[in-house]
Amino acid sequence: MISVIIPTLNEEETIGSVVDFAASQPHVSEVLVIDDKSLDKTVPIAQKHGAKVLTSTKLGKGASMREGALFAQNDILVFLDGDINPYPHHTIRLLTEPILQGEVDFAKSSFNRNAGRVTELVAKPLLSIFFPDLLRFSQPLSGMIASRKSLLQQIDFRDDYGVDIGILIDMHLMNARMKEVQIGYIENKSKPWQALGKMSKEVAQTIISKAASSNNSNFNFEELGTITEIRSQMEVSLESQFRKLKKMVVFDMDNTLLLGRFIDSCADKFRFKDELMQIRSSETDPVIITKRVAMLLKGRNYGELIQVLDEIPIVPGTKEVIEALKERGYFIGIISDSYDFVTNHIKNKLGMDFSIGNELEFSKGIATGEVKIPSYLFNNAKSVNRLTICKTNALITILEKHHIQMQNCIAIGDSMNDLWMIKEAGLGIAFCSKDDLVNHHADIIISEPSFNKLLEVAL
Repeated sequence: MISVIIPTLNEEETIGSVVDFAASQPHVSEVLVIDDKSLDKTVPIAQKHGAKVLTSTKLGKGASMREGALFAQNDILVFLDGDINPYPHHTIRLLTEPILQGEVDFAKSSFNRNAGRVTELVAKPLLSIFFPDLLRFSQPLSGMIASRKSLLQQIDFRDDYGVDIGILIDMHLMNARMKEVQIGYIENKSKPWQALGKMSKEVAQTIISKAASSNNSNFNFEELGTITEIRSQMEVSLESQFRKLKKMVVFDMDNTLLLGRFIDSCADKFRFKDELMQIRSSETDPVIITKRVAMLLKGRNYGELIQVLDEIPIVPGTKEVIEALKERGYFIGIISDSYDFVTNHIKNKLGMDFSIGNELEFSKGIATGEVKIPSYLFNNAKSVNRLTICKTNALITILEKHHIQMQNCIAIGDSMNDLWMIKEAGLGIAFCSKDDLVNHHADIIISEPSFNKLLEVAL
């Protein structure tokens, strides 16, 4: 009998059909969904369709695959991606038949689709140097594979994007009998631009580390020097062109630009900390939270609120970093779930180009307790998720207004409110974040309160 293992992360649109497909195939007696702490409805949908769902104990596709292999009850294991719909009908049979017939130990899929950028620009060039025998696999990064559980238990599952190429290399080093099987045409979601840098790095690290640990004869100064020289020349050429692009940097404000949160500072100053904590603990609707929190500022005058804001330190060196970014041609601003009078004040202090926040109402300089949430923060036809309010909606609006591509945007934040902005931007940066999920999805993690590292990546 066969166990099908499906690692998932936010695959609510396709996971039901993938589970149904796997369960309908001959000899499949177990369908396992190993979920990487999805934020959408992946888990309940998978359960509704009859899969056994387990939450991975560690973030990363490789960790989910490893745990799936441990939990699986059958000897023949098939791994499928959760974002494909539909699968060619004979996919599982084509992957498992050569193993069941004793022809091979490991089968990896190929399919009709243009090869990915990471495959062509990273995986294949490195394989040609260190593991040329594996170039016979047209799609070495394919995640649809089959093997016996006993064999998979002997290999090293990397936690990250390097897991698929790592499995292929390990099987090769173990002299396993391997075969690539053509399963037909598939259509799946392309990796978002911001994931490609991380994916490329992890794939490259896997190939090079496997070559080093296996005493590969091609792992030497000459080959590594060649790779370094080619890379450096590419970087020079790309940097000169990159500076000509229209591009943008967007910052979160609280706990990112500021070493603190404006509303928390107000709570301490005006002694409504208990009321603020009660709202946060009892409400889940972001609109209601925004409305109720604004009421806590009723009666406060504009001057005393600005005074509180000015007492919150700005991350040291930020103004100098902003000036350097503007010299490089960046359009720079703030998108915050705080208030626009606050974001505008910080924008002006730092010499930024724009700011977006909720519109706190004042009458004769006194806060009325009423607040307007800008319409472009709400879910709409162009939204990338189903959240009622999301900063990414405002990000899309600003980019379209200034004719800047999402791929040419850098987004910086620290909390779950910034997660989708970090995920969707061309480069997502987690800044001093205490949230594992935010750090996991970021392309770059900055752990110290300084934006100097931003100048290393914002060419």
